Amino acid sequence: MAVQALHTAATGLSALSTNIDIIANNLANSNTVGFKGSRANFEDLLYEAKAQPGVENGNGDQRPTGLLVGLGTRISGTQVDMTTGSPQITDRPLDVMINGQGYLKVNITTGGAEVGYTRAGNLFMNSDGELVLGNATGPRIEPTITVPQDTEDITISEDGRIYAKIPGQADLQEVGQLELANFVNPHGLKAIGGNIYVESAASGPPIEGTPATSNFGSILQGALESSNVDPVRELVDLIKAQRAFEMNSQSIQAADETLNVIANLRR
Repeated sequence: MAVQALHTAATGLSALSTNIDIIANNLANSNTVGFKGSRANFEDLLYEAKAQPGVENGNGDQRPTGLLVGLGTRISGTQVDMTTGSPQITDRPLDVMINGQGYLKVNITTGGAEVGYTRAGNLFMNSDGELVLGNATGPRIEPTITVPQDTEDITISEDGRIYAKIPGQADLQEVGQLELANFVNPHGLKAIGGNIYVESAASGPPIEGTPATSNFGSILQGALESSNVDPVRELVDLIKAQRAFEMNSQSIQAADETLNVIANLRR
């Protein structure tokens, strides 16, 4: 009956509406430092089996195909694109980019966790000289790194060692070490906003290490990781989602007209 078509097309409208929301978020964050774009993964729903494939008839022959009518679609989840964004050279001493795998650790008190993880490397110093992430809340880098107040210049090596140039001293003074964390399933990290992710049961516990060692990326000073969103591809996906949304709405109109015809048969 056409009633089933109404419900099926309605699931398509709901799923496609969510897909458009995801694409809109990707486009809105095309200039967000360290942002990772997401895509919606669709899956079909249950099927109404009007006739099973392989059923034998009276002559002993098997039915070669079945008669299965699907009941629509839904979004099974969002998949985060973890590819590294292109480097954006800034020449600012406290801007760092992770060239490879890994996340910087920050101290947070939101999202049900005490430690957050980020790919954004736009760092600043707070009033106490501590390195903090340059978002709206300014969480401290974990472990805490304090830069002397009279520092003239800062140098960050590929392995994450931070050196300060102190007036009157010929040699650079090491003031801290950036540490990275990685996950078995980084797609399972939970985004809480502010360029920060937190651990989840799906991501597994963090694997901590030093930059430029083992499977961890190196640190590039004076650069930031740009958003990995491709605006052109997102616009194409947006157009496809719009057209699919329109076609599903036409399915609802066709089913409604069919029901009107059936309702008028008694007249």
